[in-house]
Order: sequence, then C-alpha cells, then structure tokens
Amino acid sequence: MITYNCEGVRMPKIKRRETSRWIREVAAAYGRQVGEVGYMFVSDEKILEVNREYLGHDYYTDIITFDYDEGRQINGDLVISLDTVRTNAELFGKTYEEELYRVIIHGILHLCGINDKGPGEREQMEAAENRALAMRTA
Repeated sequence: MITYNCEGVRMPKIKRRETSRWIREVAAAYGRQVGEVGYMFVSDEKILEVNREYLGHDYYTDIITFDYDEGRQINGDLVISLDTVRTNAELFGKTYEEELYRVIIHGILHLCGINDKGPGEREQMEAAENRALAMRTA
C-alpha cells in the first residue's frame, strides 16, 4: 500500500492512483514488490527538523528516505520538502511537476537499492530516474 500525506503544506496535485501504479511498475523493473510505502509532503522547516533529529544533518534537502525493506519487498517512509522541490525546479529549469515526480521516484529507487553518494553513483541514479520518468509518460 502506498499512502500520501502532508504536514504544514498543501497536498500536491498528483494523481494518486496513476502515481501508485507507476511506482509499482518501477519497483517491478528492479525485481521488487511494493509493501508499505508512505509519502509525507512537508515544508523546508519540517524536513530540516527531521534531518537533524534522525540523521544528525543540519541542512535542507528535497527528500529523506527511511528504508524498512524486507527482502524483495520495499517498505519505507519518504519525507519530501515541497519548498525545496520548488526551489530545485527553478534552479534546474524544470517545471514544479517534473521535479516533484523526479523526487517521488528518487526515494523509490533508493528503496530498490540504488545509491547516489559514492563515486559514479550520482550518474547511475540520474540515469535510473530518467528511465523511471520515461515509464511514467509512456
């Protein structure tokens, strides 16, 4: 089950049923099944609070992924700052919607085992994001 909630921000206009189907398709492309995945859309201030409390990081970010995977089943909580999504969309010359869906799937790709912190991993993540975004529009 995939859930979508918000705290302190307006719920983004996403088609939940279509988005959930897309998420399941992307997970299946990596040999994974979706278990319990919860999205929480928040403000910059809230994501900073979460980043400090749970990860010991003192900076803003677009997404924090809490991974509770069990074998081939992906489970996790994904906290997304809509403020940072909006800022990054402007920075990268994308629409808000494009950047939002990129971040939504970024967390799922983390749950599927793709990392983006080590040498060469950022490029692998970007390629995986682009493949996943192409699946959404296909």
